[in-house]
Amino acid sequence: MISFISVSKAQQKLSENIRARRLSMELTQEGLAERSGVPLATLRKFEQKGAISLESLLKLLLVVGGLEDIINVLKPTKPTFTSIDDVLKDTRTVSRKRGRKK
Repeated sequence: MISFISVSKAQQKLSENIRARRLSMELTQEGLAERSGVPLATLRKFEQKGAISLESLLKLLLVVGGLEDIINVLKPTKPTFTSIDDVLKDTRTVSRKRGRKK
């Protein structure tokens, strides 16, 4: 899949969205840091530069909302079948435990 957004742009957008949610909840940076358990310095760095660990991001999402959305977006897609013929033609019946490519 081709993406037209860079990683740095995605980081910036995520930090802007979290900041907007924080402000809509009328929380200060200190308040969000306290509620989430993320150090204040980490939150400030995230809002300025977009850099944050996955664990800290998930802690922030737990407070401002969106954690379930992230989990649901990353679920593997299931094939949609319209007939029994589609089911029989499907070759992806085995759920893979390991990848093939490096």
